[in-house]
Amino acid sequence: MSAATVPVGTAFLYPGSWRRTVKEIILTPEGHEKLKEEIEHLSTIKRREVAERIKQAREFGDIAENSEYDDAKNEQAMLEHRIATLEDRLKSSRIVNRKEIPTGVVAVGTKVKLRDVDAKETIEYHIVGSAEANPAEHKLSNESPVGKAIIGKKKGETVEVSAPRGSLKFKIMDIKAA
Repeated sequence: MSAATVPVGTAFLYPGSWRRTVKEIILTPEGHEKLKEEIEHLSTIKRREVAERIKQAREFGDIAENSEYDDAKNEQAMLEHRIATLEDRLKSSRIVNRKEIPTGVVAVGTKVKLRDVDAKETIEYHIVGSAEANPAEHKLSNESPVGKAIIGKKKGETVEVSAPRGSLKFKIMDIKAA
């Protein structure tokens, strides 16, 4: 095939090459703000702290055998990686605003009360994107097994979820915008 017959914009993958697929990150407005604040904190305060550690370690003398210097440089590399990861997450994020949240069905951005049918316990979860999930704060990912099972369901419906300890049944008791 000559260059003249290849459509413009065609991508070529060569053996051993890779293509990075960008996964859309769903964030609530609160999660988006927290992400921006973390990037700001790491990019300013933490960078200064690490730069100061590197400066102090250099003052110890020969950097070839200076473990403090090596530690500080490793910390700097990890910090820069974390900042780059968070910035990528921010770039590929989509913010779910309150107007997009459907009423009466479970979706990202809603709070849902679930009743474990067998254990007879009720718990309220805030449905969030995977980047914001935090079970300790009752923030349930839309990509978790329970999250996948309840997305799109309505109040009164019962769902069954496969879990390592067996099958769990949850009844949706209430749904409200978060």
